Amino acid sequence: MTTTQADAPPPAAYPALSAYLAQHAQQAEGQYAQPAPHDASPPRLVPVGDRLAVTDPPRISPGTLRTGLTAGAAAVTLLWAVQVEPSVRLDALFATCAHLTGLLAGYGILVMLLLMARVPAIEHGVGADRLARWHAFGGRYILSLCIAHSFLALFGYAAHSGTDLLSACVELMGYPGLAAAAAGTALFLEVGVASARAVRRRVRHETWRSLHFLAYLGAALTFAHQLVGPDIASSAVTVWLWSMMHATVAVLLIWYRAVVPARQALRHSLRVLEVRDEGPGVVSVVMQGLDLASLQAEPGQFFRWRFMTRRLWRTALPFSLSAPVRDDTLRITVKALGDHTRRVRRLRPGVRVLATGPFGALTAHRRTRRKVLLLAGGVGITPMRALFETLPGGPGDITLLYRASRPEQLVLCEELEEIAATRQAGLHYLLGPSDGAYDPLSPLALRDLVPDLVEHDVYLCGPPGMADAATAALVRAGVPEERIHAETFAF
Repeated sequence: MTTTQADAPPPAAYPALSAYLAQHAQQAEGQYAQPAPHDASPPRLVPVGDRLAVTDPPRISPGTLRTGLTAGAAAVTLLWAVQVEPSVRLDALFATCAHLTGLLAGYGILVMLLLMARVPAIEHGVGADRLARWHAFGGRYILSLCIAHSFLALFGYAAHSGTDLLSACVELMGYPGLAAAAAGTALFLEVGVASARAVRRRVRHETWRSLHFLAYLGAALTFAHQLVGPDIASSAVTVWLWSMMHATVAVLLIWYRAVVPARQALRHSLRVLEVRDEGPGVVSVVMQGLDLASLQAEPGQFFRWRFMTRRLWRTALPFSLSAPVRDDTLRITVKALGDHTRRVRRLRPGVRVLATGPFGALTAHRRTRRKVLLLAGGVGITPMRALFETLPGGPGDITLLYRASRPEQLVLCEELEEIAATRQAGLHYLLGPSDGAYDPLSPLALRDLVPDLVEHDVYLCGPPGMADAATAALVRAGVPEERIHAETFAF
């Protein structure tokens, strides 16, 4: 392990806020207000009581989003409950349960589409990695509800008509709306199978994404069925509300997944400026464009990049910015981990780039304490390097721990050491195999490196295994879980 401590004063990138931090160094840490992202000009500070706060773009927090989605599910359940006609007949019981599962499945499909619509307020407040996990977790339940609805409706019809299940199925498929719903459910099932971990590992990413787009067709087919269902069709008001909810999500999907990326591509005209080696299998790609400040990209965020070459243009690769936006340039640092990332190192200057974003919530706005610990593993150093440079703070306020198995796996070291020397920030390289006798990420080791660890906010980025182990160690070391801000790059 090596450590770099600085002697020089911190940079003047945030003069107003730096003065504020210095003046109020002894204030309670809970009163600390975090600045806006790094930019060419200082953040705009406004008085809030006896402290300063910084204007921030709209963000929807995870708690707020969960509350809203839960309230929507409760409203859908209430819609079902007020229309229930109590009965002990078997066919009525099946039908009642089919109505509930169908309504919840329809609402759930809408939620799944919203989570993947890439709405900035949601992406920047919740985080793209968390949204992807919610989407994957919720998708299993939505698929279960769709299947349960199908079977309950079939059982109910068979009990009502007095026929066997096969005959009931054939009769039901004679109704166009039900046939469309069955086709939509089959498409959801296909997407679910393709997304299973065992299957996904065996198919190409492009194939998986193509299959995933079938979910949109499935949603359209099932929506047509929902509108004529007894629970929605019972009132013109519910038909209108249900239609407006779906229309709103459809507009958000089209706008943020099609219109905005196309507009960004035309507006910024991004091209590869330079590709330079950073270490074994690691390169930095510098891209230059027009008016990149208008992207409002914050340190810690990432874009989805399409490099317009024959073998890369079909795949949107998620890479974090490894430096703040400067002079209309963006920089990413990429480690060769697969076919696509190996091809990135062969890019040539002048290649056109389509960048969609920014995404991610691992940004300065999540900071709640004066002192911050940045913890990076492997190529997870890329967003941490940008935050290391731009997070305001005085001497000793910012510390970076960089975990790698071997010294040659460390990248951007010269930049990190220069930043640490300029800012009087702590920089520690934690080296050694993950299965070694000494664990540098154990609670005791972390407290030795950062004695006042419990007083810190922690930003964490690394491979999933390392991130999980580090999170568990930080909690055991006394850091509250709500002050551990993590983002993985495996989604």
